[in-house]
Amino acid sequence: MGYKKLIRFEEIKTFPNVLIFPQDMPGKWASFFGNDHPVTLELACGKGEYTIGLARMHPDRNFIGVDIKGNRIWKGARAAQVECLKNVAFLRTDIMGLTEYFGQGEVREIWIPFADPYLRQSKQKKRLTHTRFLRLYHRILAPGGKIHLKTDSAELYSFTLDTLQAQHCELINHIQDIHAAGIPEGALGIRTYYENLHLKAGKTIKYLSFRFPDEHTHIQTQIDAAIVEERY
Repeated sequence: MGYKKLIRFEEIKTFPNVLIFPQDMPGKWASFFGNDHPVTLELACGKGEYTIGLARMHPDRNFIGVDIKGNRIWKGARAAQVECLKNVAFLRTDIMGLTEYFGQGEVREIWIPFADPYLRQSKQKKRLTHTRFLRLYHRILAPGGKIHLKTDSAELYSFTLDTLQAQHCELINHIQDIHAAGIPEGALGIRTYYENLHLKAGKTIKYLSFRFPDEHTHIQTQIDAAIVEERY
């Protein structure tokens, strides 16, 4: 590990807006933020561009970037402090552990912008829209809560559409090319480091949003032992 990374790992331990594998957090996020505003997660947040961008747009909501890599989290957490964004936090943990940090219905929305598509067939279970992750999201999302996917990967986009259909989820919106009609507005206009790279490479950026059905008969609410074992 480089010296710069080591410094950042040590620094984030002192950041008040960064939690590193915290204990006993389910049901306590309102106390952490000092309000009961809705909570939105950015998964595999990297440098936290969406966490920061959404927080600027919605000061009446709380945003949490989740990633295992502390070196990346450092940049977003530092930016939030410089801008005095009190509605921003970062959680360093494995995404498979989400239910250890959020209680049932404690999250209103989830954003998954430019997550690794894991293109190899043998890596499909690592895709953040795989059914094993949907089970986790279902447990922490409030009824009617939305999930947003933004990606340059046609494979991940198609895989997600097929998964949602198989699980009888409600597809709210899907756009094959968000830049086809010009610069997108609102949340879709937030650009991450990877989106800028993909656009320069001539790739199209795709988006979809969905929610779970009212009757969750097709999404298991318990994570079976085999899935838990895959974390280790």
